[in-house]
Amino acid sequence: MESLHNYLNRYISTPISKEEFEVIKSHFTPKKIKKRQFFLVEGEISKHFAFILKGAMRKYYVDDKGKEHTTNLFVENWWVSDRESFVMSTPSIYNIDAWEDCEILLISKESLAKLLNKSQAFNEMILKLDERNNIATQKRITSTISATAKVRYDDFVTSYPEFLQRFPQHLIASYLGITKDTLSRIRKQTVHK
Repeated sequence: MESLHNYLNRYISTPISKEEFEVIKSHFTPKKIKKRQFFLVEGEISKHFAFILKGAMRKYYVDDKGKEHTTNLFVENWWVSDRESFVMSTPSIYNIDAWEDCEILLISKESLAKLLNKSQAFNEMILKLDERNNIATQKRITSTISATAKVRYDDFVTSYPEFLQRFPQHLIASYLGITKDTLSRIRKQTVHK
């Protein structure tokens, strides 16, 4: 829970009190997910948001031809869910699986609603998280539409250097919307400079 406590304090204007953190903690349930186990399967309704204490996960969908497309990669101190499914209570088009053994903190939709009414600090953190998520989504859309594969890779390396050690090339290529061969060529060019 210390990771969550530190995370909250990074995103709120006033450090959280022990009492308020106890209230926040009471709304979360710890869970372990083994490598390759699913947090969410396509067709299910996303009933929880998860905060990753330890491990790495990926979110992807499978197209009509059976090809996987990675939409998100997650590591410690990241939140995981299919936001649309969680908010709208609709079946998810995504799968979310553990890429490493994971320790997570789960919060249900009901607990989240209660917590937002009880904790100003948690409310503030959620607002900042939403802002950051919207900015990241906007940048990703713009990059996907107009940036070259090399620029996308360079931005990825700058923004998420830790991902290079945590995820294999084929997942990184899928996340960037490029082939493994293109990623391999870009990496070779980068190394030889």
